[in-house]
Amino acid sequence: MARKKTRTPPATSQETAESSPTTAPAETQPTAAPATTDAADGGISAPEAETSRPTGEPLISDAAVTPDEPLKSHLVITVYAISKNEAKFVSRWMDSMKEADHIVVLDTGSTDDTVRELTALGAKVETKAIKPWRFDVARNESIDLALRLVPDTDLLVCTDLDEILLPGWREKLEREWLDAMNAYAAGRIKSKPTTAQYEYVWNFKPDGSDGTKFWYEKIHTPESKARWTHPVHEILSYPDGKKTMVRVDGMRLEHHADPAKSRGQYLALLEMSVTEDPDDDRNMHYLGREYMFRRRWSDSIKTLKRHLALPRATWNAERAASMRFIARCYNEQGNAAEAELWLWRAVVEAPEQREATLELAEMLYKQKEYKTLVKVCEILLSRKNRVMSYLTHPEAWGFRPYDLYAIGLWYSGRRKEALTANAEAIKLCPEADKGNHDRLVNNQRIMDEAYAANAKTE
Repeated sequence: MARKKTRTPPATSQETAESSPTTAPAETQPTAAPATTDAADGGISAPEAETSRPTGEPLISDAAVTPDEPLKSHLVITVYAISKNEAKFVSRWMDSMKEADHIVVLDTGSTDDTVRELTALGAKVETKAIKPWRFDVARNESIDLALRLVPDTDLLVCTDLDEILLPGWREKLEREWLDAMNAYAAGRIKSKPTTAQYEYVWNFKPDGSDGTKFWYEKIHTPESKARWTHPVHEILSYPDGKKTMVRVDGMRLEHHADPAKSRGQYLALLEMSVTEDPDDDRNMHYLGREYMFRRRWSDSIKTLKRHLALPRATWNAERAASMRFIARCYNEQGNAAEAELWLWRAVVEAPEQREATLELAEMLYKQKEYKTLVKVCEILLSRKNRVMSYLTHPEAWGFRPYDLYAIGLWYSGRRKEALTANAEAIKLCPEADKGNHDRLVNNQRIMDEAYAANAKTE
């Protein structure tokens, strides 16, 4: 007869369980929120992502087009930015932007050495206070400054001083852009390119590998007349609402944020933005998310439900994100049943995404609903194609889905399968994540020993 198994309390992600060979695997407590969420003030803000939406018109067309200007073999590329008290980033940023023909910065009131250091390294800098503060106004002023100082600019490249472009970006951008212009001249695309799209890495995992990343579109032509809109989480808007994009494969912009920089002004600016345009789905979603970050659960639920009701709220990934955030708020209010309902809705809303399914799996794990956890993890792991979107969180594509799957299988009595799943989790967990890696390795040892002991008694 098999011995009766005993269970020890689960180990957290920062500890390992010392246990006998018959002990169930140690488990990790899920974090309160994905790594991309911010603190209400002073933390790294969550990414902006208008550029992750399906935008732009198709490039290929059979229509013949007559070029209205001679073809170029070289572009005048101007980087433009806004700054305030960012002296510590200046050297790194200027070094990464030096492949541009010109670098123009509008400083909005630095009291440190930002202006002096930018000027010393060759940037063209002017200072102007923006009152009342709005990001769109500041960025539009910086566009105007760039075009006044460099009127023959062909491409405008917008970056911030806490970002860097990896070396070789200019060659990649110029090659792809000129190829697209030649295609336009030959009639292979129906509209002249207006916008370049490239890879953006918003943050990094503890081991230094990429965290959240998505496609970005902050390179544009002066001819497009694009202007920044919205007081915060500003986006480039085009006069006719259309843009023609050129994908620049291999061009990469990285965000290395200052975690000490306050985002305290964001809420008031988001409320202003929604007041100015209450039908804008994007900033309604951001406002609801901001309320969630600030633990204003009821305000968040109300605002996110308003987002879901808007006619323009059609992007299923962002709709699913609103549903996930509603679930978090209900859970914080102690309404687990309603939270679970909203997570199931999110899972169905965006079947290509893993994020809602992972959050549902975390909830089922905490509730010890192991058989349902197994089924949800199987749905989660069946989603194979990682979408380049700001809503795609690295945790959903790392070790955690297999970790939860192994735990669910183990407690459901499917122990041989649990061994395989946990081994997959170990493969995906970097050794730099020492707490989780050690825990998973220890789980494997416990399961191996318990499985072998159980086999002997059967």
